[in-house]
Amino acid sequence: MTALPGRGGSFESPAGVPDSLPVPRRFAHLNPEDGACLMEAAAVLSSGRFTDSPSGTHPALAALARVVNDSVGDDARRALWPLAADLADARPAGRDYAPLLVGSVVDAALLVRPASRRLERHGRACRARATRLAHAPAGGPAARIGDLLWWRGPGRRRLERALGVLCAGPDADQLLPGLLREALAQARECMDGGTPSRGFRCNR
Repeated sequence: MTALPGRGGSFESPAGVPDSLPVPRRFAHLNPEDGACLMEAAAVLSSGRFTDSPSGTHPALAALARVVNDSVGDDARRALWPLAADLADARPAGRDYAPLLVGSVVDAALLVRPASRRLERHGRACRARATRLAHAPAGGPAARIGDLLWWRGPGRRRLERALGVLCAGPDADQLLPGLLREALAQARECMDGGTPSRGFRCNR
């Protein structure tokens, strides 16, 4: 059991989760006594710092995790808590990981809203970028800046738009955690040098 300092409530930690972690909550928090989102828990495990953007987690994966944490119900959020340890060290080096992740979320949204031409365009654009980067070298500062600009611009917007569709769906509590688990599994496969399943590729 995790009992919060100065509070009467307690939270039974899921199996495999350290008792020292704060209580799972929605949104960002100023300190652990107020609870923690999934990425804040990952940061505590990786570095001891209390932040929702730990350096050991790929920014696109962290963005997905934050939305999933904030959008699902309490039971689904608690069930995600054991993922914090894996999220703490999930940063594939491949330049194609971010567009592949965004594209997979867009494809899931397209299943919910199949008539959306915008989602269809966004999915094609993500796959095209991932294909271009699949065997690209790591590159220097120019490549890193290009990738950062894509992520902070069209990449993030496409992810947020697709997640907006998914969050509004009736099965969000089942679908969103599944997407996060798949994205995390693919990140681990990329980092381990394996061949990602279900068509999700990464540059190695």
